[in-house]
Amino acid sequence: MRIVVKIGSSSLVDALGQRQVGLLGRLVDDIATAVAAGHEVVLVSSGAIATGLGILGQSKRPTELPALQAASAVGQGALFATWSSMFELRGVRAAQVLLTMHDAAHRTSWRNARGTLEQLLAWQVVPIVNENDTTATDEITFGDNDALAAQVAVSLEADLLLLLTDTDGLFTEHPENPGARLIERVDDHSLLGRIDTATSGSHWGSGGMRSKVVAAEMASSGGVVTHIARAAADRVVGRIVAGEALGTRIAADARRQASSFKLWLRYAKRTAGTVVVDAGARAAIVERGASLLPIGIVSADGSFGPGDAVDVAAGDGAAVAFAKGIVEYSSSELARLARDPEAARGAPEAVHRDRLVLLGSGSAPT
Repeated sequence: MRIVVKIGSSSLVDALGQRQVGLLGRLVDDIATAVAAGHEVVLVSSGAIATGLGILGQSKRPTELPALQAASAVGQGALFATWSSMFELRGVRAAQVLLTMHDAAHRTSWRNARGTLEQLLAWQVVPIVNENDTTATDEITFGDNDALAAQVAVSLEADLLLLLTDTDGLFTEHPENPGARLIERVDDHSLLGRIDTATSGSHWGSGGMRSKVVAAEMASSGGVVTHIARAAADRVVGRIVAGEALGTRIAADARRQASSFKLWLRYAKRTAGTVVVDAGARAAIVERGASLLPIGIVSADGSFGPGDAVDVAAGDGAAVAFAKGIVEYSSSELARLARDPEAARGAPEAVHRDRLVLLGSGSAPT
C-alpha cells in the first residue's frame, strides 16, 4: 500500500516552540513498522516555521512574509535532522524533499518531483516533504501543508492519505460543543460543505479543520481515500492501514476527475479577482475546452497580477463563476484590452486551457 502521512505543526511543536520528541518518536516507530511490512510511506511534515521560531526564542508567530520565510530557513534543517536521526535509529533512511504549490503548475517540474519521490520509495527511503517556504511567493497562510499532501497523494496515486492533527476527526459541529459527534465516515461528499469547519489553526500552525476538508476533497476527487485522525493516537498509522475505524474516513471518488494541479487550482488556490467574458468565450471554454482569449473578455474586476487565480464569469448577469484559472495578465492590462478590441484580437491567451478548470456541480475539473 502506498500511504501519504501529513502531520501538522500543532502536533509537532508545543506551546513554547519545542519539538514534541515523544510524539515524533512514536510516529516514526509506526511508520518504520509500516515500511518493514512492505508499505511505501511519504511523510509530509509541517513545523519548519514553528521550529525556527522556537530556536529563535520567539513566542508569537509573525504575520510578515519575510519573517515567516526567515523562520522557516532557521527551522527546516533542524526539523529534518530530528526526523532523519529518529528514522536512522530504526534502520530506515529518510530524504528531504522541498516543494512549492507552484511546482505543480509546471508539468516538467512536477514530473521530475514525482520521479524523485517514486525512486526514493523504490529504494525504501521515506521522503520527508515540506513546502519550500523560503521561496514561496504566496503568503504562507493556507493549508499548513494539507493541500500539498493531497497534491502528493494524487500525483503518486496513493492508496491512502492520512491527515494527522490535534483532534479526533471531523465533527457534526464545533468539537467543544456538548452535542458534537464524531463523523466516522463521509461517503456523500456534499456533507463536507455542511460541516462546521470554523476552527482556526493552532498557535503555531495556519491550517485548521477547513484546510483538512479542502485537502480531503482534493484527494477524494483524485481517487485517494483520506483519513483525518488524532496524531497522538496509539499506532495511528498501523491501525488505519489495518482497517480500524479511527477518526474520519472520507471515501474516494470512483472516478479520478483531474490532475493534481487542477484539483489544487479548483479547491485550494485563492482567487484575486473576476474576469467577465462574453457568450462566445464561455461556449468556447465550456463546450470546446478552449483557452480564454483577451478578445472574449468584457471586464476585469479586482486587483490581480500575472500568476494569480481568477474566477471566470459570464457577462449575462449570472453571478456564479463557471471556471477558474491562472491569469497571464494584470487586471489593469485586461481592462485596457477589454476597451480596445483591435489590440485584444491578436493578444496571447489570458488563461491557457492547461491552467483552467470548470466549476459548479456536475462539472469535473477538466
